[in-house]
Amino acid sequence: MTYQITSRQRANARRLGVSIKPSTVKGKKLDVFKGTGKDKKKVASIGAASMMDFDRWKAKEGIEKANARRKAFRSRFAKQRTKVGTPAYYASEILW
Repeated sequence: MTYQITSRQRANARRLGVSIKPSTVKGKKLDVFKGTGKDKKKVASIGAASMMDFDRWKAKEGIEKANARRKAFRSRFAKQRTKVGTPAYYASEILW
């Protein structure tokens, strides 16, 4: 089953100037692309397919739990997620 992209995730990707599609890599949620048309290049595969993300937590447990999990994710990946262009950066900005 392919990952269902939410409108919030699409809006986050648009804000970053990238596009997203369900991943072709086994075990990942999304592929992130930069550029347009023939110049479109894959820059990262993000999100472990077996793990929850903000939207999944919000749907399952509510906004309070989702916000707590977001805080935990951002704390865990504090160093990697601040480096623009890394998979952790895109996961933090798009999925969380």
